[in-house]
Amino acid sequence: MLPIAFHPIYKHPLPEGHKFPMLKYELLPQQLLLEGIAEESDFFAPDRADLRYIYAVHDKDYVDSLLNLTLDARAQRKIGFPLSAALIERELRIAKGTILGCEKAFETGVAFNIAGGTHHAFTNRGEGFCMLNDQAIAANYLLEEKLASKILIIDLDVHQGNGTAEIFQHNSNVFTFSVHGQTNYPFKKEVSDLDIGLPNRTADDEYLKLINEYVPKLIDQEKPDFIFYLSGVDILESDKLGNLSVSGDGCKKRDEIVLSNCKKLQIPVQVSMGGGYSPEIKTIIEAHTNTYRVAADLYN
Repeated sequence: MLPIAFHPIYKHPLPEGHKFPMLKYELLPQQLLLEGIAEESDFFAPDRADLRYIYAVHDKDYVDSLLNLTLDARAQRKIGFPLSAALIERELRIAKGTILGCEKAFETGVAFNIAGGTHHAFTNRGEGFCMLNDQAIAANYLLEEKLASKILIIDLDVHQGNGTAEIFQHNSNVFTFSVHGQTNYPFKKEVSDLDIGLPNRTADDEYLKLINEYVPKLIDQEKPDFIFYLSGVDILESDKLGNLSVSGDGCKKRDEIVLSNCKKLQIPVQVSMGGGYSPEIKTIIEAHTNTYRVAADLYN
């Protein structure tokens, strides 16, 4: 069984020509069902996250400005989505999907959120298509509820997890690890517990050697009792918003390294899908599906 958070609200309508590929949230569940990687019973539809868990991570005034749709125009532009009640409902459900996924991962070893990986959401602002930081909210939930005491966040999106780094900069219970394109957005980087900025056009061999070295080393060093994995597929050479040159097979091998270490050491892991902006939607879906293929092989 692969528990997977999904709700139809994840595919949010955007203005014509918008660069964010919302269609993937509709196509990815269909592909998982088509291939038999997941069954209908694997999917669960999250409701809204309890606001107390949101306020525990994000500044109340900022959250209230989202809820009341009073966020100023400049702040909305930094996020990149037109503000609406449906969009905020979507964000709250994505956050709850990641929280519920954590609970399920304790039973199954792994759980997914079809959306999420909103790592550019800071304590008091959003940017880069991110408003509420789902994995940060869920990590804090685990700590507050005493379900975990040491958490490792493995962020392998092509863009640095700047919001996540800022949120946990003074929290020794959460270790933030980000591997990203050094020249990619965000152009002002925050300080994670460990940042590895890669040069443009870094390809499979160098990339996988690094992941294979650091993931087991950090797990051994930090001894986490829970892991969050942000499995962005914008590391692909074809990606419009990324500067790396990883192949589809290399992206899949990356997932194998992370998930096989979690499985081998029996550390529960929650996976949020993160970014992917290749010109062809089928490229994005194939790369995201590979993450589930790897998990199905390891955990089923």
